[in-house]
Amino acid sequence: MEQWKGKVAIVTGASAGIGAAIAQALVHHGMVVVGLARRQHKIQELADKLAQAQEPGKLYALKVDLTKEEEILSAFGWVEKELGGADVLINNAGVVYLDCIQDGKTDIWQNTLNVNVLAFCICAREYLKSMEKRKNQHGHIVVINSVSGHTIMGCNAVYHGSKHAIAAITQCLRRELNEKNSSIKVTDVSPGLTRSEASDRVSHLLGHHLRLEETAVAQVVVDSLATSPVTQICEVIVNPIPCNLAVY
Repeated sequence: MEQWKGKVAIVTGASAGIGAAIAQALVHHGMVVVGLARRQHKIQELADKLAQAQEPGKLYALKVDLTKEEEILSAFGWVEKELGGADVLINNAGVVYLDCIQDGKTDIWQNTLNVNVLAFCICAREYLKSMEKRKNQHGHIVVINSVSGHTIMGCNAVYHGSKHAIAAITQCLRRELNEKNSSIKVTDVSPGLTRSEASDRVSHLLGHHLRLEETAVAQVVVDSLATSPVTQICEVIVNPIPCNLAVY
Protein backbone atom coordinates (compact mmCIF):
# COMPACT_ATOMS: atom_id res chain seq x y z
CA MET A 1 0.00 0.00 0.00
CA GLU A 2 3.03 2.29 0.05
CA GLN A 3 2.19 3.40 -3.51
CA TRP A 4 -1.08 4.93 -2.24
CA LYS A 5 0.29 6.80 0.75
CA GLY A 6 -0.86 10.42 0.55
CA LYS A 7 -3.17 9.65 -2.40
CA VAL A 8 -6.87 10.52 -2.37
CA ALA A 9 -9.71 8.01 -2.26
CA ILE A 10 -13.45 8.58 -2.44
CA VAL A 11 -15.58 6.05 -0.51
CA THR A 12 -19.35 6.10 -1.00
CA GLY A 13 -21.62 4.92 1.78
CA ALA A 14 -18.88 5.59 4.33
CA SER A 15 -21.08 6.33 7.33
CA ALA A 16 -21.34 2.72 8.56
CA GLY A 17 -20.71 -0.93 7.78
CA ILE A 18 -18.32 -1.95 5.03
CA GLY A 19 -17.86 1.65 3.85
CA ALA A 20 -16.74 2.86 7.26
CA ALA A 21 -14.40 -0.14 7.62
CA ILE A 22 -12.85 0.59 4.22
CA ALA A 23 -12.42 4.27 5.03
CA GLN A 24 -10.71 3.40 8.31
CA ALA A 25 -8.41 0.86 6.64
CA LEU A 26 -7.32 3.30 3.94
CA VAL A 27 -6.63 6.05 6.48
CA HIS A 28 -4.59 3.52 8.46
CA HIS A 29 -2.45 3.04 5.33
CA GLY A 30 -1.87 6.76 4.96
CA MET A 31 -4.47 7.68 2.36
CA VAL A 32 -6.55 10.84 2.30
CA VAL A 33 -10.15 9.59 2.25
CA VAL A 34 -13.32 11.48 1.40
CA GLY A 35 -16.38 9.70 2.73
CA LEU A 36 -19.72 10.36 1.05
CA ALA A 37 -23.04 9.61 2.75
CA ARG A 38 -26.26 11.23 3.88
CA ARG A 39 -25.27 10.78 7.54
CA GLN A 40 -22.30 13.11 7.47
CA HIS A 41 -22.11 13.22 11.27
CA LYS A 42 -21.35 9.48 11.41
CA ILE A 43 -18.38 9.91 9.06
CA GLN A 44 -17.22 12.92 11.06
CA GLU A 45 -17.34 10.89 14.28
CA LEU A 46 -15.08 8.30 12.63
CA ALA A 47 -12.80 11.06 11.31
CA ASP A 48 -12.40 12.51 14.80
CA LYS A 49 -11.67 9.05 16.22
CA LEU A 50 -8.99 8.41 13.60
CA ALA A 51 -7.42 11.81 14.17
CA GLN A 52 -7.27 11.18 17.93
CA ALA A 53 -5.58 7.83 17.22
CA GLN A 54 -3.01 9.75 15.13
CA GLU A 55 -3.51 7.53 12.10
CA PRO A 56 -1.19 8.50 9.22
CA GLY A 57 -3.99 9.40 6.80
CA LYS A 58 -7.00 11.70 7.04
CA LEU A 59 -10.77 11.32 6.61
CA TYR A 60 -13.06 14.07 5.31
CA ALA A 61 -16.84 13.84 5.67
CA LEU A 62 -19.17 15.09 2.93
CA LYS A 63 -22.96 15.00 3.08
CA VAL A 64 -24.18 13.47 -0.19
CA ASP A 65 -27.48 11.88 -1.18
CA LEU A 66 -26.40 9.49 -3.91
CA THR A 67 -29.87 9.53 -5.48
CA LYS A 68 -29.26 13.19 -6.41
CA GLU A 69 -26.84 13.70 -9.27
CA GLU A 70 -26.22 17.34 -8.43
CA GLU A 71 -24.93 16.38 -4.98
CA ILE A 72 -22.58 13.78 -6.46
CA LEU A 73 -21.24 16.34 -8.95
CA SER A 74 -20.77 18.88 -6.17
CA ALA A 75 -18.82 16.36 -4.08
CA PHE A 76 -16.47 15.48 -6.94
CA GLY A 77 -16.00 19.19 -7.63
CA TRP A 78 -15.05 19.74 -3.99
CA VAL A 79 -12.54 16.89 -4.06
CA GLU A 80 -10.90 18.26 -7.20
CA LYS A 81 -10.79 21.84 -5.91
CA GLU A 82 -9.65 21.10 -2.36
CA LEU A 83 -7.58 17.92 -2.76
CA GLY A 84 -6.56 17.88 -6.41
CA GLY A 85 -8.89 15.05 -7.40
CA ALA A 86 -9.30 11.41 -6.42
CA ASP A 87 -6.86 8.64 -7.35
CA VAL A 88 -9.08 5.82 -6.09
CA LEU A 89 -12.85 5.35 -6.19
CA ILE A 90 -14.48 2.86 -3.82
CA ASN A 91 -18.12 2.41 -4.79
CA ASN A 92 -19.61 0.84 -1.68
CA ALA A 93 -23.04 2.46 -1.24
CA GLY A 94 -25.98 0.15 -1.72
CA VAL A 95 -29.46 -0.59 -0.43
CA VAL A 96 -31.25 -3.89 0.19
CA TYR A 97 -35.02 -4.34 0.10
CA LEU A 98 -36.56 -7.79 0.47
CA ASP A 99 -39.54 -7.63 -1.85
CA CYS A 100 -40.93 -9.60 -4.77
CA ILE A 101 -42.37 -8.35 -8.05
CA GLN A 102 -46.00 -9.08 -7.26
CA ASP A 103 -45.94 -7.15 -3.98
CA GLY A 104 -43.20 -4.66 -4.86
CA LYS A 105 -43.44 -0.89 -4.69
CA THR A 106 -42.27 1.34 -7.51
CA ASP A 107 -40.59 3.89 -5.25
CA ILE A 108 -38.51 1.15 -3.61
CA TRP A 109 -37.46 -0.22 -7.01
CA GLN A 110 -36.54 3.29 -8.13
CA ASN A 111 -34.42 3.88 -5.05
CA THR A 112 -32.69 0.51 -5.44
CA LEU A 113 -31.71 1.21 -9.03
CA ASN A 114 -30.72 4.82 -8.29
CA VAL A 115 -28.38 3.91 -5.43
CA ASN A 116 -27.09 0.51 -6.53
CA VAL A 117 -26.64 1.20 -10.25
CA LEU A 118 -26.98 4.81 -11.41
CA ALA A 119 -24.99 6.34 -8.55
CA PHE A 120 -22.07 4.06 -9.38
CA CYS A 121 -22.24 4.99 -13.08
CA ILE A 122 -22.26 8.70 -12.25
CA CYS A 123 -19.40 8.38 -9.75
CA ALA A 124 -17.32 6.32 -12.18
CA ARG A 125 -17.92 8.82 -14.98
CA GLU A 126 -16.92 11.81 -12.88
CA TYR A 127 -13.88 10.00 -11.52
CA LEU A 128 -12.67 9.05 -15.01
CA LYS A 129 -13.30 12.56 -16.36
CA SER A 130 -11.19 13.96 -13.54
CA MET A 131 -8.43 11.39 -14.10
CA GLU A 132 -8.31 12.20 -17.82
CA LYS A 133 -8.25 15.93 -17.13
CA ARG A 134 -5.27 15.43 -14.80
CA LYS A 135 -3.61 12.92 -17.18
CA ASN A 136 -3.47 10.47 -14.30
CA GLN A 137 -3.44 6.77 -15.18
CA HIS A 138 -2.37 5.52 -11.76
CA GLY A 139 -5.87 4.82 -10.51
CA HIS A 140 -8.17 2.11 -9.23
CA ILE A 141 -11.94 1.66 -9.10
CA VAL A 142 -13.23 -0.87 -6.57
CA VAL A 143 -16.90 -1.84 -6.60
CA ILE A 144 -18.46 -3.52 -3.58
CA ASN A 145 -20.97 -5.79 -5.24
CA SER A 146 -22.51 -8.96 -3.73
CA VAL A 147 -22.72 -12.68 -4.29
CA SER A 148 -26.27 -11.74 -5.32
CA GLY A 149 -24.67 -10.38 -8.48
CA HIS A 150 -23.59 -13.91 -9.40
CA THR A 151 -26.43 -16.11 -8.23
CA ILE A 152 -30.09 -15.89 -7.21
CA MET A 153 -31.36 -16.24 -3.66
CA GLY A 154 -35.04 -15.84 -2.93
CA CYS A 155 -37.41 -13.66 -4.93
CA ASN A 156 -35.78 -10.24 -4.48
CA ALA A 157 -35.83 -9.58 -8.22
CA VAL A 158 -34.97 -5.90 -8.43
CA TYR A 159 -32.19 -6.10 -5.83
CA HIS A 160 -30.68 -9.13 -7.58
CA GLY A 161 -31.11 -7.38 -10.92
CA SER A 162 -29.24 -4.32 -9.64
CA LYS A 163 -26.32 -6.46 -8.46
CA HIS A 164 -26.17 -8.44 -11.71
CA ALA A 165 -26.20 -5.09 -13.52
CA ILE A 166 -23.21 -3.92 -11.48
CA ALA A 167 -21.31 -7.10 -12.39
CA ALA A 168 -21.98 -6.48 -16.09
CA ILE A 169 -21.21 -2.75 -15.93
CA THR A 170 -17.94 -3.44 -14.13
CA GLN A 171 -16.84 -5.90 -16.83
CA CYS A 172 -17.80 -3.43 -19.56
CA LEU A 173 -15.93 -0.62 -17.80
CA ARG A 174 -12.81 -2.76 -17.57
CA ARG A 175 -13.00 -3.50 -21.30
CA GLU A 176 -13.65 0.16 -22.10
CA LEU A 177 -10.51 1.20 -20.24
CA ASN A 178 -8.52 -1.61 -21.85
CA GLU A 179 -9.53 -0.44 -25.32
CA LYS A 180 -8.18 2.99 -24.42
CA ASN A 181 -4.90 1.42 -23.23
CA SER A 182 -5.63 2.78 -19.79
CA SER A 183 -3.81 1.35 -16.78
CA ILE A 184 -6.62 2.28 -14.39
CA LYS A 185 -7.71 -0.92 -12.65
CA VAL A 186 -11.25 -2.09 -11.95
CA THR A 187 -12.01 -4.64 -9.23
CA ASP A 188 -15.40 -6.17 -8.41
CA VAL A 189 -15.57 -7.39 -4.79
CA SER A 190 -18.61 -9.57 -4.05
CA PRO A 191 -19.04 -10.41 -0.37
CA GLY A 192 -21.45 -12.97 0.95
CA LEU A 193 -23.60 -12.17 3.95
CA THR A 194 -21.80 -9.47 5.94
CA ARG A 195 -22.43 -8.09 9.41
CA SER A 196 -23.94 -4.63 8.87
CA GLU A 197 -26.91 -2.44 9.70
CA ALA A 198 -28.76 -3.89 6.71
CA SER A 199 -28.22 -7.53 7.69
CA ASP A 200 -29.01 -6.72 11.33
CA ARG A 201 -32.40 -5.37 10.25
CA VAL A 202 -33.30 -8.71 8.65
CA SER A 203 -31.47 -10.95 11.14
CA HIS A 204 -34.78 -12.58 12.10
CA LEU A 205 -34.95 -13.91 8.54
CA LEU A 206 -31.31 -15.00 8.43
CA GLY A 207 -31.32 -17.06 11.60
CA HIS A 208 -27.87 -18.11 12.77
CA HIS A 209 -26.14 -17.99 9.40
CA LEU A 210 -22.53 -16.91 9.65
CA ARG A 211 -21.74 -13.41 8.50
CA LEU A 212 -18.47 -11.86 7.37
CA GLU A 213 -17.05 -9.05 9.45
CA GLU A 214 -16.89 -5.67 7.71
CA THR A 215 -13.15 -5.55 8.36
CA ALA A 216 -12.70 -8.76 6.33
CA VAL A 217 -14.20 -7.09 3.27
CA ALA A 218 -12.09 -3.98 3.88
CA GLN A 219 -8.98 -6.18 3.90
CA VAL A 220 -9.91 -7.58 0.48
CA VAL A 221 -10.08 -4.01 -0.81
CA VAL A 222 -6.65 -3.24 0.66
CA ASP A 223 -5.21 -6.42 -0.87
CA SER A 224 -6.64 -5.48 -4.28
CA LEU A 225 -5.14 -2.00 -4.10
CA ALA A 226 -1.78 -3.39 -2.98
CA THR A 227 -1.15 -5.35 -6.19
CA SER A 228 1.76 -4.44 -8.46
CA PRO A 229 1.26 -1.95 -11.34
CA VAL A 230 1.06 -4.84 -13.83
CA THR A 231 -1.41 -6.94 -11.81
CA GLN A 232 -5.17 -6.47 -11.69
CA ILE A 233 -7.55 -8.42 -9.49
CA CYS A 234 -10.69 -8.36 -11.62
CA GLU A 235 -13.18 -10.14 -9.41
CA VAL A 236 -13.28 -11.48 -5.85
CA ILE A 237 -16.05 -13.51 -4.25
CA VAL A 238 -15.77 -13.64 -0.46
CA ASN A 239 -17.70 -15.93 1.87
CA PRO A 240 -17.31 -16.83 5.55
CA ILE A 241 -15.89 -20.23 6.54
CA PRO A 242 -17.77 -22.46 6.89
CA CYS A 243 -20.31 -21.02 4.47
CA ASN A 244 -23.66 -22.33 5.71
CA LEU A 245 -25.63 -20.36 3.12
CA ALA A 246 -25.52 -21.99 -0.31
CA VAL A 247 -24.91 -18.69 -2.08
CA TYR A 248 -22.14 -19.62 -4.49
